[in-house]
Formats: sequence, structure tokens, C-alpha cells
Amino acid sequence: MAVRTREEFLREAIRVASENVRQGGGPFGAIVVRDGEVVAQGANRVTQSNDPTAHAEVEAIREACRVLGTFQLEGCEIYSSSEPCPMCLGAVYWARPKAVYYANGREVALAAGFDDDHIYDEFMLPPGKRRYPVTKLEIEKANEPFQRWARKADRVEY
Repeated sequence: MAVRTREEFLREAIRVASENVRQGGGPFGAIVVRDGEVVAQGANRVTQSNDPTAHAEVEAIREACRVLGTFQLEGCEIYSSSEPCPMCLGAVYWARPKAVYYANGREVALAAGFDDDHIYDEFMLPPGKRRYPVTKLEIEKANEPFQRWARKADRVEY
């Protein structure tokens, strides 16, 4: 069996994105590959599922973790039809794959009406100055869950 190239895997992610558009979804697709085999794929399902987190990379990561029975994708590669947005990039960091490859940069997504720059800009602001202010409230025993976690002998680190 021939070894598939990164470009071939990337074409597969683009195919997933194109098929998703044909089915009424957004123009984003992603696949997760381990040891040269596609483990999972995901497509943008935001409007079909009414879930703002149902981005292609997040969907692919969730499915790959389910298939592989793990919460981290060490040793895997993610191929995406477009540069991961801030949320997807955060999911990538938590999943810990060995690499991410993408086909289209932010500028292509922007030209099609998908603008993530405002989110990147917001991250640079202090929490209280953001469009959706993030405010810490002082509350008694707020750190109790963390104290319990620190004492838990059988915790699974991640």
C-alpha cells in the first residue's frame, strides 16, 4: 500500500469541506491521521446542529478521541481545509497532536465572510474591556474544587 503524502491528506480535508458545503454546512473540513491512516474526520456543523462549537477541527478531534479511546492525540496529525480559528487552535493545544497542516489562511476565510480577527484582537484586551466582559467575582470556597483535585490520589493528569 502506498504511503499517502501530507498533500493528499490535505486534499481529503478539502474534500470533506466541499462535501459539507454541498450538504448545507460551512466550508470547513478536517481529518485526524495517525500512522498514515485517517482516524476521524469532521466538518463544520454549526448551523445544522445550532452549536457554535461544532467547528470542523473540534468535530474531528472529538471523533478521533472517541475512536482512539483517549483524550489526547499525541502522535497524530490534524489536516484542516483552513487555518484553525482561535477556538479550534485552543482545542488543538489541549489535544496535543504532533502537527497541524492547513490549506487556506485567514485571508481566504475573511474574503468568504468568516472573520476571526476580532477574536484575536479581543484576546489582547484586559478581560474587563472585552466585548463580552469577563469578570471575576469573589466568592467563598471558590477554590474548593481545585483543593479537592490537588488531594485526589487517583486523578488523571492532563
